[in-house]
Amino acid sequence: MIWFYLLSGLFLGWSLGANDAANIFGTAVSTRMVKFKAAALTSSIFVILGATIGGAGTTDTLTQLGAINALGGSFTVALASAITVTWMTKVKMPVSTTQAIVGGILGWNWFTGLPTNYTTLTQIVSTWFFSPLIAAIFAIILFKISVRFFAKIHLHLLKIDMITRIGLLTVGAFGAYSLGANNIANVMGIFVSANPFKDLNFGSTINIGGAEQLFFLGALAISAGIYTYSRKVMLTVGNELYKLTPYSALIVVLSVSLVLFMFASQKLSAILITLGLPPIPLVPISSTQAVIGAVIGIGIAKGGKGIRYRVIGKIAVGWIATPVATALLCFLMLFFVQNVFEIPVVSP
Repeated sequence: MIWFYLLSGLFLGWSLGANDAANIFGTAVSTRMVKFKAAALTSSIFVILGATIGGAGTTDTLTQLGAINALGGSFTVALASAITVTWMTKVKMPVSTTQAIVGGILGWNWFTGLPTNYTTLTQIVSTWFFSPLIAAIFAIILFKISVRFFAKIHLHLLKIDMITRIGLLTVGAFGAYSLGANNIANVMGIFVSANPFKDLNFGSTINIGGAEQLFFLGALAISAGIYTYSRKVMLTVGNELYKLTPYSALIVVLSVSLVLFMFASQKLSAILITLGLPPIPLVPISSTQAVIGAVIGIGIAKGGKGIRYRVIGKIAVGWIATPVATALLCFLMLFFVQNVFEIPVVSP
């Protein structure tokens, strides 16, 4: 029965891989600088590493929004989120799994009558605006610095091409690691409070916690989504919003990777605290929003021409519709799960 409950989380992980995770290599694949198979393999390996090593910070934040304490509730929230994201992906709409899972948690809070932590909600929602803005700023700065740098060293075009390809794979690996650390909370964070797994001990030195086991399973599901259904969203983000050159694609991937890392790194937050600075909130953010912000940043750095604002408007509608639709769907599904199938969705 435990594995049945986890199926919706694995489905959500697959949806994230098909939609959000594709953004890490979307610009590289759409410009044909990196083959899809190489991008998918690299993403899968480093998403798993990021999720299992650094996924705890953003999971704690998401749990504060709503600690879903029954597997029936976790199953329903994940399933409602996955259905919404999958439908959006089907219509080629790059949306955020973060927004879907937040909508699902709010739907669960609404149904159960439990309070919502509005401080945490404000932190998460604010990143929906700040993450694309920060990514755009990074892209503008990195693009201008790199243009000046390459103008001085006068490399042959073939060497520039080789550097760009290697750079896209390297930075993509960094981005996939950061994505796993940041976004695994969206996939398995809602199961942590009702975690069915016990810690595994191998001798006196190796301990694999129940949360790490959940994160590993979720990361495998993300990898499956990348391999099976991510091409369409890659091409949507990489081509429809703004026509990118391979070099611009590298800047986009690096900008997105930096933003994901900023909001996932517990060590970076600890360093800022020791310096007397406010820490960066460990919040799961949308890689879709970050990549769109970075692409727009490239467009601005090149003079602002060629940005397809109609596509931006279409994507923005998806950002608003996703949490609302998920919250409503989750509320209805919770009603049926509890009253028709008589499965508890909240522990007393």
